[in-house]
Amino acid sequence: MIGSKLTRREAAKLLLAASALAAGPLGRAQAQALEGITVAVVGAGIAGLGAARMLADKGATVIVLEAKPHIGGRLLTDHSMGAPFEIGAGWIHGPEGGNPVTALATAVDAQFFVTDDDNLVVYDAEGEEVPEAALYELDEDYWELLERVDDRIERSDRRSLQEAIEAISSSSLGDPLIRWALTAFTEFSTGGPIERLSATQFDEDDVYDGADVVLTGGYDEILKPLAAGLDIRLSNKVTAIRYWDDDGAALEVEGPDGAATIEADYVVCTLPLGVLKQGTVAFDPPLPDDHAERIERLPMGNVTKVALKFDQPFWPTDVQYFGFVTEPKGRWPYFLNYRTFVEQNILVALSFGAYAAPAEAMSDAEVWADIKQVMETAWDGVPERPSQMIVTRWSLDPETLGAYSYTGTGIFDDDYDDLREPIAHVLHLAGEHTYFDFHGTTHGAYMTGLWAAEAILEWEDG
Repeated sequence: MIGSKLTRREAAKLLLAASALAAGPLGRAQAQALEGITVAVVGAGIAGLGAARMLADKGATVIVLEAKPHIGGRLLTDHSMGAPFEIGAGWIHGPEGGNPVTALATAVDAQFFVTDDDNLVVYDAEGEEVPEAALYELDEDYWELLERVDDRIERSDRRSLQEAIEAISSSSLGDPLIRWALTAFTEFSTGGPIERLSATQFDEDDVYDGADVVLTGGYDEILKPLAAGLDIRLSNKVTAIRYWDDDGAALEVEGPDGAATIEADYVVCTLPLGVLKQGTVAFDPPLPDDHAERIERLPMGNVTKVALKFDQPFWPTDVQYFGFVTEPKGRWPYFLNYRTFVEQNILVALSFGAYAAPAEAMSDAEVWADIKQVMETAWDGVPERPSQMIVTRWSLDPETLGAYSYTGTGIFDDDYDDLREPIAHVLHLAGEHTYFDFHGTTHGAYMTGLWAAEAILEWEDG
């Protein structure tokens, strides 16, 4: 299955493999397939764990090296508020139609809650509730605008989404509600600002069917079966990967016990795009020009989330989402109300686009003051401070340097998919940034880990 783009047959094979992993251990015959083979997996996120689980179940000796002191990567759940706050991935997007992460969640009897996108109240810049009729009209105008962009822009066009909108409908970006929708929906789903999103490719990825769900017991539940029994070495940072066509690879690692060299027949590298772009891990020989150029071109995006716990609610507790029409664009325009699925008085404020990184550069006190000012435009009784607060800062985390990739101007599907091409038959890159159809998703990352494992198996089979 060596190639750049997953065919439907290959995707189906991955889904079958995912179902098998979720169901339990493989049979003895399959477990012998990679006996005597050593694979080093760089990164214990869901891509790395998916690859490691499949490889180990097929008989390989697998060593998972993770720079952080915990597994999961950007799937990270904080339970300190009494209800799980997802610092990273928050939803199963499209849980139907064969989504492999749904199979993982079902295998651990996870409890699902369907978030209702239509259960939404939006406040204008003066804090007045936008009438329901105006929201219906906004929905129609927003989708019509994006359809006009799709209809009028050729695939080769390298303009940003903002530039395309300005050319097609010069008045749209002056409409506060349209600007709000573009950040709360488009910038949220893509992870990138409309000023840099590709007008032609920003919405060309794929989706599974079904309304998005959260796991009320925590997203991290799905990691336990994947990690069970694996040799996972936490707080072990890979600094260099040397690889050869016929003789495997050697990884230089810095861990709690000092520096070490680990030899392997294959490497599955699931380092986040932001880390690959930073160049903190040296490849010897350097990555092929095509890989290196794609890594340089692909942009890493960001979404900032702030969990706020209060002693008492001061907002309508039966509303799923709140929208705030704010400036600058992306400044806390969207809030998720936890009271719709847990007992704790928790709101999660979200920031998108160009505002997310500056928000993460603020101190916690500055973040709260900024959010409080937004809240006070519409709600009375906002307290002086929350009882507990957690701010995500993925763009400042040296082991991630961003939340997830997005399709920037001049970027096309092959820029993602060709990164999965094996290098010297030994080195395999995996992660959400290597699968255009499902980039920026947990299920996309997981599937690329399975793809890497399957590619190693097929190479060994000749």
